Amino acid sequence: MPLKPFIDYLLLEKNYSALTVNAYQKDLEAFSEFIKKEYDTEIIKHVNYSQIRSWIVSMVEKGLSNRSINRKISALNTYYRFLLKIEDISQNPLSKHKALKTSKKIQVPFSEIEITAVLDDLNFDDDFESIRNKLIIELFYSTGIRRIELVELNLGSIDIHNKTLKVLGKRNKERIIPLLDSVVKTISKYLVSRNKLDSITDVNSLFLTKKGLKIYETLVYRIIKEYFSKASTKVKKSPHILRHSFATHLLNQGADLNAVKELLGHSSLAATQVYTHNSIAELKKVHVEAHPRSKK
Repeated sequence: MPLKPFIDYLLLEKNYSALTVNAYQKDLEAFSEFIKKEYDTEIIKHVNYSQIRSWIVSMVEKGLSNRSINRKISALNTYYRFLLKIEDISQNPLSKHKALKTSKKIQVPFSEIEITAVLDDLNFDDDFESIRNKLIIELFYSTGIRRIELVELNLGSIDIHNKTLKVLGKRNKERIIPLLDSVVKTISKYLVSRNKLDSITDVNSLFLTKKGLKIYETLVYRIIKEYFSKASTKVKKSPHILRHSFATHLLNQGADLNAVKELLGHSSLAATQVYTHNSIAELKKVHVEAHPRSKK
C-alpha cells in the first residue's frame, strides 16, 4: 500500500506537524528498504514480528540508541494502527511489543544567576543581530516556547497591545502566552531594527537573518550556545534547556502545574511532571533550612 493515505491521515486527521510526518515517512522507508534487502519484499503490512525484531537487532548492532530505535518502532506501530483502522490488516504485529529500556535524561536547567548574567550583565550592541539575539533569549526564557515554534513565529503572532504571543505548537494546536513588559519593549526595539533591513524576502516571518531571510533552527541553536557559553559551564546549552529553565523556575516559585502545562503546550500533565524534580529539590532545601527540627 502506498504511504500517501497514511501521510494524509497524519496531517489532516491527527494534525501532526510536517516535521513529525516527514520523520515517520523516513522511518517507514528505512524499514521498507530493510525488508526488501533481507526478505525480498517491500509490503510492510505482510511482515511478521520476527522480521521486525530482526530490524531492531540490526539497528542495535549499528549503534543506534534505544531512544532512536523506539521512535522508529513507534512510527511503524502508528502505521499498523492506521491499517487496522481502515481494515487493511486484521492484526497488528507490534501489538505485544515492549519498548526498549531507556535511561531518563535529567536536563539540568540554567540557574537564575546564569540567565541574569546573559540578559543583564552581557553587553548587547544596538545592531540588528544583537537586538534579535537578545529577543530570542528573552522569548525562550519568558514563554518556554520550543525552538521550531520560535522559528515559525510570524508578525501576526505578536499582539503588542494585549501583550500576548500566539504560538502554533505540536499537532497545530494554538496557544496564547502572556508577554512580560520587558519583552514587549525588546520586541518593539527589534521591529524598528527589522524594518531598517536593506531587503526582506520572507516578509511575514518575525525572526530574520540580516539578509532578510527566515531564521533557521541551527542558527537559533548556535545563538543560545554562543551567549550561554559566556555565562555557564553546563555541558548542554540549548533552546530546550531554556524551555526547561522556564518551567523549573516557575514551579520553584509556586506556579500551578496545570498552568505550566498550558504554557508549555503539553497535551498531558505527565509530560510537564518531568520538570518537577528540580522544584522538589528546591522544596527539600527550603524544608531543611527552615524546619526547626532539621538542625537536630
